[in-house]
Amino acid sequence: MIGSMKRLWKDSRGNALAIAAAAMPLLLGAAGLAADTIQWTLWKRELQRAADSAALAGVYDRVATGNTTNTSLVVDHDLTLNHHTGISLVATYPQVSFPADAGDMKDQVRVVLAINKPLPFSSMFMEAPTIIARSTAASVPGNDEYCVVALEPKSNKTGITIGGNSKIDMNCGFISNSPSANKSAINNGNASNVKASVFASVGGLQYSTNWDIPKYDPYATSVDDPYGDINPRSSDVSGCASNPPAATEATTVPAAAATLCYSGVNVGSGATWDLGSNKTIVITGKNANTAGGITLHGTLKCDNCTIILTNKDLSDPNAKIGQFDMQAQSKLDISAPDAGYYKGIAVFQDRRATDQNNSNKFNGGGTQIVEGALYFPSQEIEYSGDGTATAICTRFVGRRVTFTGDSATTNKFEKGSNCPFFTDDPIGGGRRVRLVA
Repeated sequence: MIGSMKRLWKDSRGNALAIAAAAMPLLLGAAGLAADTIQWTLWKRELQRAADSAALAGVYDRVATGNTTNTSLVVDHDLTLNHHTGISLVATYPQVSFPADAGDMKDQVRVVLAINKPLPFSSMFMEAPTIIARSTAASVPGNDEYCVVALEPKSNKTGITIGGNSKIDMNCGFISNSPSANKSAINNGNASNVKASVFASVGGLQYSTNWDIPKYDPYATSVDDPYGDINPRSSDVSGCASNPPAATEATTVPAAAATLCYSGVNVGSGATWDLGSNKTIVITGKNANTAGGITLHGTLKCDNCTIILTNKDLSDPNAKIGQFDMQAQSKLDISAPDAGYYKGIAVFQDRRATDQNNSNKFNGGGTQIVEGALYFPSQEIEYSGDGTATAICTRFVGRRVTFTGDSATTNKFEKGSNCPFFTDDPIGGGRRVRLVA
C-alpha cells in the first residue's frame, strides 16, 4: 500500500486536470462576477438615461407652463417612454423635487430613480442590490446673439423664411419661436446665400447646403420679446390733434417739435422728405376706425428717430393699426435713438395690430439704411433691400420675418452688441434646457 502511494505521488500524469479542478471555483466566480458587473452597469446606464430624460422633460414643462402643477405627471409620462430596464421602480420612486434657482440655472427639476433586482450570480451570496440614478436639469442662458427674431407662437406657421435670391451676411443669428417640427424656418430660395453665426428655432430646422452657418440649434427654448414691455406712450399720442393731417413730401416739419403727429404718410416717387433729427413720429389714423400707415415711393429720412404706427384711441383693444409699405426703389434712411423710452427702435407697430397674414414691406434699393430695430410684434416683416453698407445695425423683430427678392448685392448686418443703441441690451440666446448635476 505504501509503495503504491509513493508511485502515485511521483506520477505527474493528470496534474493539469487536478489544477483545473482546484481553480474551477475561482474561474466560475470571476465569470459570474464579470457577468453581474456587466448586467449591473447596463441597468445603471439605462436607469440614468431614464432619469436624465425625465428631468429634462420636467424642465420643459416648467418653462412652458410657468409652474410645477403637472411636472410630476410629465416626469411619469416620460418614464413610460424612456425607462428601458424592464424592471419596475421601487415603490417610493420616482422622487421629483424642485431645487431653488441658482444663478443662471432656472426652473430646476431633480429626478431620483431606484430599482431593486437580484443579479444572476451575486444573489447566491447577497441580497438584491438597489441601483439609484439621480439627475438634475435646469433652464440656462444661451451664449448666442440674435438680430433676427420671429415671435410666431403657432405650430402651423413659419417664423422665418429665406426666399428668392436673398443674400445676407451677419455676425449674429436667427431664431424662430415657431414650434413647427418642419417649418419653423424654411429656405424657399435655391439661390439664396446666408452667412450667420447661428440659426435656432423652437421647432425643427432643415440644413441648407448653400448657407454658411456653423451652428444649427433646433428645439431651443423660445426667446422673449426683447421689447415686450414697450407700448406707445399716452404722452406721445395725447398731444396729437383730434384730426391729424396726412403728410407728404411737401409737408413742413417744425424743427423744434420733438413729436410729430400724422394720420398717414405718403412720399411720392423720386421725392425726399427729411424729418430732421431727434423726433418721435406718431402715425395715428384719423380715429379708432381708420388705420394710418406709411407708403414710400421716394425717400424718407430721419436721424435719432422712432416711427410709431398706432391709433389715437389707446384704450380700444380693437383700434385699427396701419402698416409700413415701402415700394421697390424707394429709400428709408433712419437711425434709432440711443437713449430714452424707445431706445434702439427705428420703426414700431403697435402690438394691437391684427395678424391676418398682413405683411409690412421694406423693399428699398441699394442705399437703404436702417440703423435700429424694425419692431412688428403682431405682423410680418418682409425685407428685400439690396443694402451695400458693411456695418448696418439693423435688428428684425416681428411675428414673422421674410427675406425675399433678387438681391444683386449682399445685405450686411452687425450684431447689436457692436451698435451704440444696442450695446447694453443684446438679444441673447434662447434659454436652453440641459443637465446640470
